[in-house]
Amino acid sequence: MNSRHSFFSVLALGLAIALTAHPVRAQTRVGEAAMVKNEVVRVAAATTPINVGDALLRDETVRTGLESAARLVMADSTNLSLGPNASLKLDRTVFDDEHHYRDVAIRLTSGAFRFVTGHSEKAAYTITTPLATIGVRGTVLDILSQRGKTTVVLQEGASTVCTSNRQCIDLTQPGDTAIITSSGGRTTIQKTNNPPWTFAAICTQAAGLCTVTQFADASPLTPPVDDPTGMLCGR
Repeated sequence: MNSRHSFFSVLALGLAIALTAHPVRAQTRVGEAAMVKNEVVRVAAATTPINVGDALLRDETVRTGLESAARLVMADSTNLSLGPNASLKLDRTVFDDEHHYRDVAIRLTSGAFRFVTGHSEKAAYTITTPLATIGVRGTVLDILSQRGKTTVVLQEGASTVCTSNRQCIDLTQPGDTAIITSSGGRTTIQKTNNPPWTFAAICTQAAGLCTVTQFADASPLTPPVDDPTGMLCGR
């Protein structure tokens, strides 16, 4: 074996060892599927089904099909319910410890959702749709993301909803609703206390979809200092 071939063989072996030592660095477990009805998939390098108990991974997209639904529970007990034909992405998760986030960003691309905050500081959460940025303060929210329109209905707590051009309104009473529309390059936001839609009707279509449960199955590796997945610091 010549020296050039030997060098590349050693390099390839080193890369293989490194990948074996850190096989899931890009697949941090941040929660799990607590309820699944019909077609629910994760969209990453390939599309694969999600079943009850399967891990929810950082930086992945979850999508439901027609007549399908899912409830995802995150490490800090945040509950995310998805109705039919819904799609969300966990853009960012940074842990303070095994059951609290320092920073978590969730993108609701399309469909209907119910969002129930968990145990993290409320400033840690950022929820976005194509038209809105939603801040939470101990909150239960129903969110409908459609082409050219986002509807945000407050069920509990309080929330601030802003458009991309920083028009913002506060939701402080149950039933307070923000409706954001975009047409002809112009985005507007209005507030009402007579919501035109809520997630409640979807709750009745699947047992357990709107149940709220605690999640305690994303514990750090033992010993805590040995953290090759980067789960605790969100690497």
